[in-house]
Amino acid sequence: MADKSDQLVLHALQRAAVCPAGLPLHAGKNPPGLFNTSAPARQAAQLCKDTHYLRILRTEQRGKTPVEIWGITDKGLEHMLDQLSPKQVLHDLVQAIEARRGQIDELAAAAREIQANLDAFRTVAEKALQASAATTSNGLAEKGTQLFSSAEKGAASPFSEAVLEHLARRQGAGALDDCPLPELFRRAQQACADLTLGGFHDGLRCLHDQQRIGLHPWTGPLADLPEPSCALLVGHMIAYYASPRR
Repeated sequence: MADKSDQLVLHALQRAAVCPAGLPLHAGKNPPGLFNTSAPARQAAQLCKDTHYLRILRTEQRGKTPVEIWGITDKGLEHMLDQLSPKQVLHDLVQAIEARRGQIDELAAAAREIQANLDAFRTVAEKALQASAATTSNGLAEKGTQLFSSAEKGAASPFSEAVLEHLARRQGAGALDDCPLPELFRRAQQACADLTLGGFHDGLRCLHDQQRIGLHPWTGPLADLPEPSCALLVGHMIAYYASPRR
């Protein structure tokens, strides 16, 4: 019986030595443990507790049940090295390293797949924004277009006056940031009641082409973009801010 218990203790110490993150003391339904749930294994586990070969590293909440995670102590490591040949210990470590290397390769492949998915999501989002802007612009009424048509000729218009006045007022008030387009759109709507989103975008392009305003990109994640319908595609840039130009 003592030999059986010693074997169970050594086997558990071997597993704990190559699992620095620790393992549950007894095997559950899914995670492996240092011991099984048989009566001899429970006696061997108690022996490891009494002799301080193992110690609790932390407690994890798995479902509704807290699970203690155990790791080997210096005393347990010394006992294992006294009972096993150095060759056996090195063999176990090499096997553990190879297993971890396989896990690292899997994680690297998963990271590459996630990055590819994120790149694809960005491409789809950019095309969706472009299609949304094009659809809105194509559906503009002539009345909405006339709101900024004079800006194309370099003359003043209610739209250009509202935009430039608001940007100048923000700058004069000491604002350190550029004006978000949703804020600018709402201000322009106050001056031009019939202004559509497509008309707003077209008007901004005109003012930008005339170098009367500057358009600046959104640099954060696309998923965090507030009111994305107000964003404007300028070339390959997703513009989300505007500032006045002297």
